[in-house]
Amino acid sequence: MKILVLRFSSIGDIVLTSPVLRCVKRQLPGAELHVATKRIFMDLVRYSPYVDKAHDLGDDLGELIHRLKAERFDAVVDLHHNLRTWRVKRALGVPATSFAKLNLEKWMLVNLRRDRMPRKHIVDRYMDAVAHLGVKNDNEGLDLFIHPDREVMTDELPESHRAGFVALCVGGAHATKRLPVHKLVDLAGRIPGPITIIGGPDDKAVARAIANAVGGRAWDATGRYDLLGSASLIRQARSVIAHDSGAMHIAAAFKKNTVSIWGSTVPLLGMGPYIPTRPDRAHIMEVAGLDCRPCSKIGFEHCPKGHFRCMENQDTARIAEIASR
Repeated sequence: MKILVLRFSSIGDIVLTSPVLRCVKRQLPGAELHVATKRIFMDLVRYSPYVDKAHDLGDDLGELIHRLKAERFDAVVDLHHNLRTWRVKRALGVPATSFAKLNLEKWMLVNLRRDRMPRKHIVDRYMDAVAHLGVKNDNEGLDLFIHPDREVMTDELPESHRAGFVALCVGGAHATKRLPVHKLVDLAGRIPGPITIIGGPDDKAVARAIANAVGGRAWDATGRYDLLGSASLIRQARSVIAHDSGAMHIAAAFKKNTVSIWGSTVPLLGMGPYIPTRPDRAHIMEVAGLDCRPCSKIGFEHCPKGHFRCMENQDTARIAEIASR
């Protein structure tokens, strides 16, 4: 059986599909499994032992469809469920399944504060899309595979960090999902021992402010490594502090002691840190009692209320204490 899995973006969402890939490959002997995703996220699937071939979405959906038709798939599993994946499924004309995206329930939670969300992680909703094949969740959690050539070697780290460090992942897709700089500085100051600051090139200014405040025990690795290089640093960390972001899901894939910080979004949307083998390592930090949360299912560039209490009131002492365990 030849199966195509569709998930075009983004980092965390793709990592969250990994149990589907593993369970299909392990539980359907002889299955050939392909994945289609965006070029910038290919590294998240290309090294998986459960993926036989990865397809680059590219800039032309029609060209991708042409390539996929030549593969003659028996089934499509759509874990993105949008207009583009609908076009792919329609063009391929083979049996296809998707997952419950729950757009109405999310809208009701965000806009009406009416909670109709199932107490079901998105991983389990993804797994529902392959249940008709007899595939079940093995509850082993998330996967992320890094090619040995893409690992960050210990001798690349500052000598002070080679015996271990706390990873402070400062990035996030939207400002209301990130701690303000002064809160990150305060948090870093409360973490004993070495800290590695992880993020992209856009996070350089934030990292510089943290490093200037806490001194040499904070190593700025923002923009220094690509996606898998940053993932390698997360894998080497003792603990990981991250916002609701791809870094949080990468930390969960490595079963790290993961302290996740939540602002405008909420875990109730179904995408909290997923570590079923070690739920004691999945920590959620959110400010209780705010009737304005969630204000979005993805985040904003500014707090709609102007007070940003969901992040300004985060308990940095508690976050540092959990990360230091």
